[in-house]
Amino acid sequence: MTAAAARADGSAPALLDTLAADRATGALTTRSGIFYLAAGHVVHVESAHSPALGDLLTRSGALAPAGWWEAVERAGARQRVGRQLVDSGRLTAGALELAHLGALFDAAYFALAHDGTALRFRPGVAHWLGAVRPVPVATVLRESYRRRALLDRIHPDPAVDTAPLTRTPDAGQAVLPPRRGRALALVDGGRTAAQIASALAHRTFHTLVELRRLAADGLVAPAPPAPAPPVHPVPGAGRADWDEPDTALLRRLLDALEAL
Repeated sequence: MTAAAARADGSAPALLDTLAADRATGALTTRSGIFYLAAGHVVHVESAHSPALGDLLTRSGALAPAGWWEAVERAGARQRVGRQLVDSGRLTAGALELAHLGALFDAAYFALAHDGTALRFRPGVAHWLGAVRPVPVATVLRESYRRRALLDRIHPDPAVDTAPLTRTPDAGQAVLPPRRGRALALVDGGRTAAQIASALAHRTFHTLVELRRLAADGLVAPAPPAPAPPVHPVPGAGRADWDEPDTALLRRLLDALEAL
């Protein structure tokens, strides 16, 4: 399979291995994230379940929000935001690499942790951050598997990683280490692990370890789903003369949005 042909549904790890062998450049989308590759190496990963690099840098105090957005504005179109942060003196190269690798591995865990299905590969697509420290695909996969095994040994329920979390009745009496206590304090029935990590300005994986320990101790659990809103009858709802959605049009609109 060539890099350009890696577009059909399939195993994300297998497609990543193929793209690495082809020294491909582009973006591989899974159900939970996006891998950006350059010459077969992973240069960035994004997932809605993990705080973005900018959030980690600004909420931790390592970088002022104005400095982050100035770099995005000045260098985003040239895919050199990381380089701009270093050249402007706002971050050292070492601090940027450390924060970027943490964000990359956190997002990769989520992008691979669930069904591991790849949806689409877009050749030539680059991320606006630019290459900070390219990582071999094999290293990314190995670290993701290691994290999954560690978390499952603590508490084998992956729903804790992504669902809104709530405290159990026993949580109010618990005496906990400081880091775990800070994580528990932010469990409110609405926040997910990623939102708790972002609020703490901590790496997502470190927060997941604490939350799984809390779940193993019976102190937190996935929140029950919100009740469905009541359904009110709509005049004419029983008629069969409504239009089917134009899936071809929706697909063209999606492609246009992705191109933008």
